[in-house]
Amino acid sequence: MREPLQTVTRFAPSPNGSLHLGHAFSAIFAHDIAKQAGGRFLLRIEDIDGPRSRTEFVDEFRRDLEWLGLEWEEVPPQSTRIDSYRAAADRLVERGMLYPCTCTRKEIEAIPARRGADGLVYPGACKGRSLKPDEPAALRLDVDKAMAELGELVWTDEKAGSVVADPREFGDVVIVRKDLPASYHLAATLDDAADGVTMVTRGMDLFAATHIHRILQQLLELPVPHWHHHKLLLDEDGQKLAKRRGSPSLAERRESGEDGLALAEQLRLQHMQSGT
Repeated sequence: MREPLQTVTRFAPSPNGSLHLGHAFSAIFAHDIAKQAGGRFLLRIEDIDGPRSRTEFVDEFRRDLEWLGLEWEEVPPQSTRIDSYRAAADRLVERGMLYPCTCTRKEIEAIPARRGADGLVYPGACKGRSLKPDEPAALRLDVDKAMAELGELVWTDEKAGSVVADPREFGDVVIVRKDLPASYHLAATLDDAADGVTMVTRGMDLFAATHIHRILQQLLELPVPHWHHHKLLLDEDGQKLAKRRGSPSLAERRESGEDGLALAEQLRLQHMQSGT
């Protein structure tokens, strides 16, 4: 009889700005699930966003998590995993699951397209193109081909239960960007498998993206974790907290002398009251 898998969760911030309360909530949420189960809580830095990724934020993140009273294991950052992303993309290209796309954002906006969960759904203008050497192109997933080959796939969320994977809401998403070695979809899927993550915790804003990740797991023969998508913390205007909206940073709160342990307990109470 197999022993149950150890619970492994992760917090994976990008060092392109300071953390805010929404990040604190997500980190505490993942930390507590792992610790309550006697498992492991990982910190992974998603630092492949070119010049926007800045090393000074990584040290700031560590100070913030320590201030909140969290304990973690740090795993290698994404910048050390580039070869694995390229190898996975090559496998998908060989299977005919990816095709090159040279369309710019303006060109896509000019093409009649329906709106999906993540903006305009790419209408497949470049589908069927062949990859040319040294051509600057993104690589998109041929969703229809993947679904036809794989058949029905299911993933499990702690709140939503069993969900049938249907990535058509996104259309043929970018798997390898023109300017980066991998999109969020490919990098996060590969990283979670490499790190042995068994419970992917993240905000409800990424719920729909899980349809894509489940397809990639099957195509790349990766283990399938469970997911727990939690509610989002909102600002006074009912908007999602975000770096670009100027949400107060944890560093500012920490440096002002605020009690990080008390803040963490306040966020835990919000979690209990919201039934996340």
